[in-house]
Amino acid sequence: MGGSPLRVLVVGAGIAGLAVARALRLAGFRPDVTERQPPDERADTGVYLPGNAVRAMRRLGLDGPLRPLGQVVHRQRFLDAAGSPLCEVNLDALWAGVGECRALPRAELHRVLLTGAGGAVRHGAEVNAVEPLPGRVAVGFTDGTSGEYDLVIGADGPRSSVRTLAALGGPPRPAGQVVYRAVVRGGPRVADWTALLGRRAGFLVAPLGVGRLHCYADEAGTDLPTDPLARLRELFGSYGGPVPAVLAALETVHAERTEEVELGRWFRGRVVLVGDAAHATAPTLAQGAAMALEDAVVLAESLKAAGSVDAALLAYESRRRPRTRWVRDRTRDRNRTRDVPPALRDPLLRGRGGRIFGEHYRLLTGPL
Repeated sequence: MGGSPLRVLVVGAGIAGLAVARALRLAGFRPDVTERQPPDERADTGVYLPGNAVRAMRRLGLDGPLRPLGQVVHRQRFLDAAGSPLCEVNLDALWAGVGECRALPRAELHRVLLTGAGGAVRHGAEVNAVEPLPGRVAVGFTDGTSGEYDLVIGADGPRSSVRTLAALGGPPRPAGQVVYRAVVRGGPRVADWTALLGRRAGFLVAPLGVGRLHCYADEAGTDLPTDPLARLRELFGSYGGPVPAVLAALETVHAERTEEVELGRWFRGRVVLVGDAAHATAPTLAQGAAMALEDAVVLAESLKAAGSVDAALLAYESRRRPRTRWVRDRTRDRNRTRDVPPALRDPLLRGRGGRIFGEHYRLLTGPL
């Protein structure tokens, strides 16, 4: 169907939506993209892209604009809460032949994707009605406008309105963590992706280049603190390694609950879900952006190769489910280690941690 006059609506202009729009344009389609949020209303946070995410960016033809941004990360270091080494993962070896690992500000990744998608996004357009019709979908917006499309793609995150309106699933369920994100300027020099593991909590920093650090922390629970910065300093004040200097340099911290989405199916009629709208997990493996980027590549390939929209959507879901299920299961495996007392967990990680953590990505180093 490549180059066909299909009318396609992409709902959501985050990583998933813009990646889908870019992939569709490369396949010969010209989608409309809508976003309920105003432009530039994005938190100042970083994002870590493992090798499979960078490979997907290459498939989207965006590895060139990505290359000058952020910093390539060659090694993951795991420390205990005091800052003593536990284990390491050689990222160059793990992702050899796939792609380098890179950390960069999320806003910079968004700008690359926005430019690649053509830059035209209808902001403030919130979908409030999705009605299946024979061979198409009628869509209504909160501003009173409406339209008909041959395909509607819900890329609107774990709390997807498209998912609910199309009767593909309800609200996400809590994954049992509160996560904290920030970009640190003027903090300590950190050359590697570095995580300190405590009891039911962890603290991670990764270099973003130009003296900036991506800071990510989490704790078990579901209650959001009224003062995230104060909570971080309370929770991690006794940690060693680079943590004291990072905490001293922190200014603004964003906190949110982790959520999971697990669905029986990802499409109904001419409505299909991608990214977190279809398969959100806790961000423990840093695969949220990677899975969204891969979804975009595979959906566009399926639409271009198949003889019908229905066949394309079936092919897309069939290809993507095994990988997203792997990510979900490995995420849950790693999260279960939070409840293991450090006195039992840390000796195991010192002996076999590098192999254990590397194994979590084994399937993802293979082809899409």
